[in-house]
Amino acid sequence: MRCWSKMMRTGVLLYAAASLPAIAQGGSGDTMAKIADDIVANRLAANPFLPLYTDIGGGRNDILNDISPAAIARNNAEVDALLARLDALDQKTLTDRAMVRDYAIAREMLEAERGLRVCHSELWTVSHMDGWPGNFPNLAERQPVATPKDRADALARWGGLPDFIAADIANLKQGIARGYVVPRSVAVRALAQVEGLIAETPEQSPFFAPAKASNDTAFKAAFTALVRDRITPAIRGYRDFLRDTYIPAARESLSVLDLPDGRACYNAMLRSYTTLDRPGEAVAALGERTVAANVADVRAMGKALYGTDDFSQIVARVKADPKERFTSKDEIVAYNREVVERARKAVAAIIDHVPQQPLEVRPMTDAMEAAGVSSNYTPAADPAKPALYMLQVGKVEDASRADMAITAVHEGYPGHHLQFAYAASQPNSKLSKIGFNSAYIEGWARYSERLSEEIGLLDTPQMKISRRAWPARGMVADPGLHIGKWSRERMVAYLTETGRFPPEVAKGMTDRIASLPGQLTAYDSGGLEIVALRDQAQKALGKRFDIKEFNAVVLGDGVVPLALLRKNVEAWIAGKK
Repeated sequence: MRCWSKMMRTGVLLYAAASLPAIAQGGSGDTMAKIADDIVANRLAANPFLPLYTDIGGGRNDILNDISPAAIARNNAEVDALLARLDALDQKTLTDRAMVRDYAIAREMLEAERGLRVCHSELWTVSHMDGWPGNFPNLAERQPVATPKDRADALARWGGLPDFIAADIANLKQGIARGYVVPRSVAVRALAQVEGLIAETPEQSPFFAPAKASNDTAFKAAFTALVRDRITPAIRGYRDFLRDTYIPAARESLSVLDLPDGRACYNAMLRSYTTLDRPGEAVAALGERTVAANVADVRAMGKALYGTDDFSQIVARVKADPKERFTSKDEIVAYNREVVERARKAVAAIIDHVPQQPLEVRPMTDAMEAAGVSSNYTPAADPAKPALYMLQVGKVEDASRADMAITAVHEGYPGHHLQFAYAASQPNSKLSKIGFNSAYIEGWARYSERLSEEIGLLDTPQMKISRRAWPARGMVADPGLHIGKWSRERMVAYLTETGRFPPEVAKGMTDRIASLPGQLTAYDSGGLEIVALRDQAQKALGKRFDIKEFNAVVLGDGVVPLALLRKNVEAWIAGKK
């Protein structure tokens, strides 16, 4: 259910810049193109892993993020300077659509980051959802090792992991002293994840991946020593710190409002994820109205299928259907792969020029499952190499074909994989390729669930009921937990009544919402906006409405703020009329 947002937030928003170049000064001849280039340079310094996920080129493969207080201060100053340059730019010089797009992306990106400073997120990075223990193993697997320079870079980058961990621990100690700590339940999940990184031999460590990808014996020997003598001991030290120091100091509360300036932080998180200045109470109200409409649909469908309009009974009947069950984890993985392949062939009905980049469906490790990590998607910069759908298999007895199919189309086709691969195939700017907000990304994936039903991918009554049982509840549950300070018991009850999550998974979802304040509101904030725009276009154009053209307009510019998406669609409608 999550895509590379974890990587973007970790690299760009939670951690600050590495060695920043002397840019962002501007001048009388400043242009949007110059500002965009400097923002890209800033982002590459802040997140040296970006070239592993998008084809923007540049960057360095020999460093990790610099998360020191000095680097954070430098990055803040540079973001302020870039914003000042945007403020000084004469918008009359934005003479084409690409300039307008880059201006909107730049302003949203920088303003959202500046707003997040109130959170001091670098002081509470412990997370099973988007912390370094979940991200870095995947990055180690993607580390280039083809050339002697690549291999030297790999040794330099991962040789810096012990120092990175030490800096993270120093920040976390500052967080404890200042009252910035994560919920204890989140820290316990993170501890389980870290335990899974500690291997008895270097070859068993996930950080040994670069050595596995190379036939250079000297490099293998050097990397073996690095993992054995420095990386694994550093991870053990982090594990001990979590267990002995951090968890005893963590908070019982789940709400981010219990941190210093917590309400301002939650508002900033909402803005960052959704690009909307919509307060949490308004988010919840819209969610409640949408959930009520979905429940009414489920009741009508359940009445026709099962002869009852009781929501709980309908959901229970769907879950109990023998046709929905699996007999093994291998069968679950095979089913997901089959759905992805069937969807790849079917999406030609709703989009032209379907990208050919492959998608690998890979079950999560036991450590990731134990930590409660949700299914997620990670793009690949090279279109010849597969992107990755990490599948949370869960317990066989809890899995249903309906829920697995919904998640597969959300993460694969026509969801995230189609979304990212399609945008990567367009002649977009470097800035637009690194733009990020969850409302657009997850909004498209939520909308893709509806598309999948329309083109026959979600074709059983059980799938149609399940597709309506869960959406928009994140808009209610997220502010419910943080603003309303719902108890864990209330959260679990609210999540399990949809049938989408068994109690143990619902507990994990509760900690996910606690760990990522605001993020779960983004799915339907964006999805509802895309559906509203489509309804507007269909009403305005009638028979001239073309679903392929509409979807191409939504996807073509890559990740954009919702306000710009609306402008783009309305301009397309006007052009068609």
